Amino acid sequence: MVTLTDIERETYKNSPIHRLDPRIKLFFALLVIIYAVSLPRIHENNVARLLAVEAYLLLIVLAAGLDLRYFLLRILAVLPFGLGIILFQPFLKHSFVESYTVYPLDLPLGLSITYEGLAFGLTLLLKFLVCVTSVVLLSSTTRMRDMVAAADRVGFPREFTLLLSMMVRYLFLFWAVLKRIRVAQETRLFNIWNKDVPRMWVIEQIGHSISSIFIRSYEQGEKTYISMLCRGYGSGHDKAYYRTKIRAADVFFLFLSFSCIFIIHFFT
Repeated sequence: MVTLTDIERETYKNSPIHRLDPRIKLFFALLVIIYAVSLPRIHENNVARLLAVEAYLLLIVLAAGLDLRYFLLRILAVLPFGLGIILFQPFLKHSFVESYTVYPLDLPLGLSITYEGLAFGLTLLLKFLVCVTSVVLLSSTTRMRDMVAAADRVGFPREFTLLLSMMVRYLFLFWAVLKRIRVAQETRLFNIWNKDVPRMWVIEQIGHSISSIFIRSYEQGEKTYISMLCRGYGSGHDKAYYRTKIRAADVFFLFLSFSCIFIIHFFT
C-alpha cells in the first residue's frame, strides 16, 4: 500500500532547505519557472543561462541532502510528457523565424532539419528540464499540507487550495478502492494480458472498473460535503494552518537566488 509518507519521504529530512518557510520555497519555484519561460525562443545565450540555472538547482539539491537517484528518477518520470512535443521541433518551420538554414542531411518523406528548429527544440528541452527540476525540488523539500498552506497564505483562491487539500487527503483512499477492485478481479482469474480472452471483453471490464471508481468517488464526495456542512463549513471558514513568520534566513535565501539568476542572465 503506497501512502503519502512513502511519496513524501524526502520531505521529512532535516536540512537548511527543508527548514525554509514554505512560502519562500513556493516563491523561489515560481521565480525560476517565470525566468525560464520568459527567455527568448531562440537566443545564443539560452543554453548557457538555462544550464547555469539547472546547475544552481542541483547545488540546492545537494545542500538539501536529497537522494540524487530518487530525485533524478522523479524528473525522468515527467520528461516523456515534454519530449513528445520537443522531438518534433527540429522538423517544423515556425512563424516567428524569418529565415531558415537547412541542415545538410537527407531524410525520407521530404523531411528536413533546420538549425533554427534545433536551437528552439534544445531551448524548449532545457526550459522544460529547469521547470520540472524546480517543481520536483519544491515537492521534495516541502510537505503537501505545507504547500497548500503556503499557497493559501500568499493569496491563492480559497477554492483552489480547498480542492488541492481535499485531493491530497482522499487520493490514497481511492487508490485503496482501486486496489480492492484489482484484488477482486484477480480472485476471479481476470488478467488484462490474457491472450485467450477477447480484447473487446477486456476493454469492457476495464470500462466497468473506471465507471465503478467514478461512481464511488461521486458518492464519497457527496458524503464528505454533507459531513462538512454538518460541522459548520461555510464561506467564512478558516483553515487551521501554521502561522509562522518569515525569518532572516528565508529572506537571505530568496535574495541569494534572485542575485544568482540576475548574474546568470546579465553575465552569461
